[in-house]
Amino acid sequence: MSAYYLGIDVGSASVRAGVFDARGRCVAQAAREIAQYRPRAGFVEQSSDNIWSQCVAAVRAAVSEAGIDGGSVRAIGFDATCSLVALNDQGTPVSVSPDNIDDHNIVMWMDHRAIEEAEEIVATRHPALEYIGGQVSPELELPKLLWLKRQRPDQFERAALFLDLADFMVARAIGDLDGRHEPERSVCTQVCKWLYLAHEGRWPEDLLERLGLDELMSRPAMQGEIRAPGSRAGTLSPEAAEAMGLSSDTVVAIGLIDAHAGALGMLGDDPEGSLAVIAGTSACHIAFSHEPCFVPGVWGPYWGAVLPDGWINEGGQSAVGALIDHVIADSGARDALMAAAERDGISHFEWLNQRLETLEEESRDELTRHLHLLDHHHGNRSPLADASLKGMVSGLTLDRDIDGLAVRYLATLQAVSLGTRHIVETLNAHGHDIKRLRLCGGALKNARWLKELSDATGLVIELPEERETVLLGSAMLAATACGDHPGLRQAAAAMSATAQTITPDVTRRGFFDAKYRVYRQMHQDQLRYRELMETR
Repeated sequence: MSAYYLGIDVGSASVRAGVFDARGRCVAQAAREIAQYRPRAGFVEQSSDNIWSQCVAAVRAAVSEAGIDGGSVRAIGFDATCSLVALNDQGTPVSVSPDNIDDHNIVMWMDHRAIEEAEEIVATRHPALEYIGGQVSPELELPKLLWLKRQRPDQFERAALFLDLADFMVARAIGDLDGRHEPERSVCTQVCKWLYLAHEGRWPEDLLERLGLDELMSRPAMQGEIRAPGSRAGTLSPEAAEAMGLSSDTVVAIGLIDAHAGALGMLGDDPEGSLAVIAGTSACHIAFSHEPCFVPGVWGPYWGAVLPDGWINEGGQSAVGALIDHVIADSGARDALMAAAERDGISHFEWLNQRLETLEEESRDELTRHLHLLDHHHGNRSPLADASLKGMVSGLTLDRDIDGLAVRYLATLQAVSLGTRHIVETLNAHGHDIKRLRLCGGALKNARWLKELSDATGLVIELPEERETVLLGSAMLAATACGDHPGLRQAAAAMSATAQTITPDVTRRGFFDAKYRVYRQMHQDQLRYRELMETR
């Protein structure tokens, strides 16, 4: 019987299950929506019971679609958003909601209730913060725990166990939530979101004491062995196996955060020479290194967060696809664009890309030579690490037609590409040696975006053969946990391949070098404008 692996991805809005063969080919996949609850502005919650039931449904659907026997699934790997799950000593939900609904027991990654607590942790200037770029996001788990303790002490005390969502899925799958065990946790979740110092094998206990969270160390809340992703956690519990239609001999792997699973899924055989870019609504950039690289404004270095024998740094752009959509939606020519695309039977992005080719043939010059955009509309995550920054445009005219929109769209593609260049140059200036970009996500659907990104950065872009790289990364965890590969490096090399390579156009290098100088200058100009207004 052929061997198959299940990759399960718990995203923000859905659970996806993918069945993969030994070559890393996705045989079938299925998705089920999961609920979100927003009881207050800035609060975003979920239900672990809802997520688990939808996971079971997605697995059954994917296995059925693949047309395979459940017994041929050798192992399962989980990835999930970095969301905080609260449970009692019997493994059942404890509310994190101001509405006291126990079913609402997950504080989602995007929940920003703990902004003040995050700022308080930054103000400690504790040495552990050097390993998260000196910044603390409200999306990390310690600020959320501190908020719960202060604002809802009753719920904080009722919760015997706090887990990252990926760790919860593993524990639920192997039946490790009955109060008799301390669930195992992933190095990835603990290092990236909980401030665990994996390279030293310890917690920053003096920081926890200073924050008043040291009591968690003596409760199951933060206990349990912390293990490398792809390690064998156990096998499916009889209850989980029956629900999913799989064998109770199915191995379950220690999991990953979703973006890190995407990076694993497209590593190939040279992780340290590549930057993994997961580009969609926003973008995540994961760089690998043999030695720790301390990069200002970039999270990390994290030891063992993806590969057990190396470090990663994690950068990001707050808005890429979302900014491109915004520029189009904000234009008076939007309706004309949509009508033209519908008439021609293509997407509006493809229509704009084709129109740009025509305009460039007519112009014989760079269309955005005097139109520049700074892509900080939603702040800057990396490497400036300044959420207060705003977007800027230089070179606007009174044009309101569809051609004017096409050029502004091009300027936006170039701006987000220059933002990636800024991250790459900062990483390389602090110890990395990035030679290529490996991409997954929504950017793969836009050929013009890929061209601008390659030309702006001067780097080759490699596109994966398997486009579902997040699911594939989780399947690699599974293939390693059951012993079919000796380690994640070997699984990544064997189960991934490059389908297409995009090479930068060297004739545009001078243009983009000048464009990049303008891009950086616009940031300095914005800071100068602030200074002028503050000294009025």
